[in-house]
Amino acid sequence: MKEKLIELFEYNYYFNNKLIEFISENFQLKPEKSVKLLNHLINAQQIWNARINNESEFEVWQINDWNNISKINADNYSKTLEIIHNENPRNIIEYKNSKGQKFINKIEDVLFHVINHSTYHRGQIATDIKNNGIEPLTTDYIFYKRKIEE
Repeated sequence: MKEKLIELFEYNYYFNNKLIEFISENFQLKPEKSVKLLNHLINAQQIWNARINNESEFEVWQINDWNNISKINADNYSKTLEIIHNENPRNIIEYKNSKGQKFINKIEDVLFHVINHSTYHRGQIATDIKNNGIEPLTTDYIFYKRKIEE
């Protein structure tokens, strides 16, 4: 299970970075919706890492300085890998959501949620980029696997 989670977060990190580069290179005025969604998916990973580690959380929809977005993505990736290496994925955490409601979940379920959530929002970003007249990146998992296995 840990190896698969590591592989999924490598994929997540890789395409988050590619998307940051793509938006930076293709848009002088970055599409507001894409920037908002990208910040949100990066914030969400930070939030879930923080919940697992009992640390301070970002705001769900905060907009980060674009010059720091790659660093935040790298920090998220590093912290998630630490969690995967140091925690039992079947351990249960108790946390409060952004509305203050208490929940409990297994770490592995939380981490899978981060991957699924990120993939969902990358799809929304692709649609927004296409609506701005530019062919979006293909960020499907299988394309990542094909690339690294070549």
